Amino acid sequence: MKVVVLHGLYMHGIVMLPLCNRIEEAGHEVLNLSYHTTKPDIPELFSKIDTFIGDAPCCLIGHSMGGVISRAYLDAGSHQSDNVRAVITLGTPHQGSSLAGFIRSLDLDEFMFRDSKRFLLPDDVHEWRYKAKLHSIAGDLPIGPATLFLPRADSDGTVLLEETKIEGMESHEVYPFAHTALIYSRRVTERILSLLDHYDGDTHLNTDIATTG
Repeated sequence: MKVVVLHGLYMHGIVMLPLCNRIEEAGHEVLNLSYHTTKPDIPELFSKIDTFIGDAPCCLIGHSMGGVISRAYLDAGSHQSDNVRAVITLGTPHQGSSLAGFIRSLDLDEFMFRDSKRFLLPDDVHEWRYKAKLHSIAGDLPIGPATLFLPRADSDGTVLLEETKIEGMESHEVYPFAHTALIYSRRVTERILSLLDHYDGDTHLNTDIATTG
């Protein structure tokens, strides 16, 4: 099936290549999108996703902010977005980013985030209400800036564990990895491939997918 992969803040598509290569080896067609994370051209980005999906079934995979952009794509409501069967997110702050909020409290948010503020610091957060199922994968190894600035909260070092949850998600799974390590973990990759297999072709997800964490 077709798979769209979106990286996170301050990253580039090259960081997603090991995951993309593994997905392609499993027989899927991958669009690994790079975009300017602090000044994303959203119409252009969504147009590329639409063109790639066409009329074929598709899954979206987003790391960190890439997962929030995946939701924004579904919100845009193109004809092609109706073909998205599932969204798989890795360390995505579905509730907004407390770390970004801390940076805003220092009046550094405009400098640090620019246009990406609307993804990291949303005005409101609605439940997951899309036809596409959400599978949120999170880490709980606290290595990163959140450990310093938000030391009392469980996190992957960048995103708080609680932020990776949202009402209406299909599953929530926690692995012992830090934020960026979720991209490269063999265990996480195998889980992603398992989910893609369930959604491939006319196969629908089994009801025995575990929710952990």
